[in-house]
Amino acid sequence: MMVGDLEQIGQWCLRVPAKNGEAKRQAVIEEGALDRMLKPRREGDMLLLPLTDWREGAERCLFDPNPERIALPRHDLVGGIAVMQEPDPAGAARILASRPSLHTVLYATSDVEGEYRTRRFEVLAGTPTTRTECIEYGQRFTIDLSAAYFSARLATERQRIVSLVGKDEMVLDMFAGVGPFAISLADHAALVVACDINPHAIALMLENITRNRTLTVLPVLADVRWIPEIIPWEFDRIVMNLPLKGAEFLPLAFRLIRKGGTIHFYTLVSQVGEHVRHITGLGGEIVAERVVRSYSAARWHAVYDIIKKSE
Repeated sequence: MMVGDLEQIGQWCLRVPAKNGEAKRQAVIEEGALDRMLKPRREGDMLLLPLTDWREGAERCLFDPNPERIALPRHDLVGGIAVMQEPDPAGAARILASRPSLHTVLYATSDVEGEYRTRRFEVLAGTPTTRTECIEYGQRFTIDLSAAYFSARLATERQRIVSLVGKDEMVLDMFAGVGPFAISLADHAALVVACDINPHAIALMLENITRNRTLTVLPVLADVRWIPEIIPWEFDRIVMNLPLKGAEFLPLAFRLIRKGGTIHFYTLVSQVGEHVRHITGLGGEIVAERVVRSYSAARWHAVYDIIKKSE
């Protein structure tokens, strides 16, 4: 059957200038966010790239199925690892064979849990490892999915924060993980203090700092509650990427941020404005509340951009 005879499918997409289309397509592939079951399409001087999920700036469009692609189970890509949503060994084998860059297919047997924010995995196909390398906007990150939290889906969000940072800013990444926010911001800020309580995350962060030749990230292995005792500074900008429990740390963030400084608070919400009262009660002005990505049918990953009031 010809593609023209197949029913078109509605999907989220990015609309990008066609002259930069291939470079953008490769970047979306590196993030694991391109829906390969659908064919990108040209619309005038723009190229429409089908995505696996919603992101900031995405719109809903119709696409033709890609007849050259084998139907694959839904999965996320993190570097050379595919993480399946169901424990399907046969589907895992098809996924592994679909991309030469893949070396492992995993199934998460737990949610993100514990003080170190880790998940447990079952290897369904390929090399028995949870360690891989992820390339994000020209930077390389070594990741171990079972040892430290990492989300490839936040790549675009990290670049948004990069675009906001001033060269003289002192930045605190309160829950830094393996360092993707900190290292992405490092070339644009005076200094980034990258704190995490997980020693495995800090060890991977040190690898990533070396690999990316980063000079302005200060790794701190500590419970972030001790930061006021360790580093007696006020910060110009704070990144809080702890979606499940971040609200508990908002008072600390307001203690650490200077007046007029910015807090980027990432959290899971089930309704718009869910944290407005908490934030304003602490003396914050909400500049924006944005959806970062979907999480489940009833919840989504949101970010509040907050200014600490000067009054």
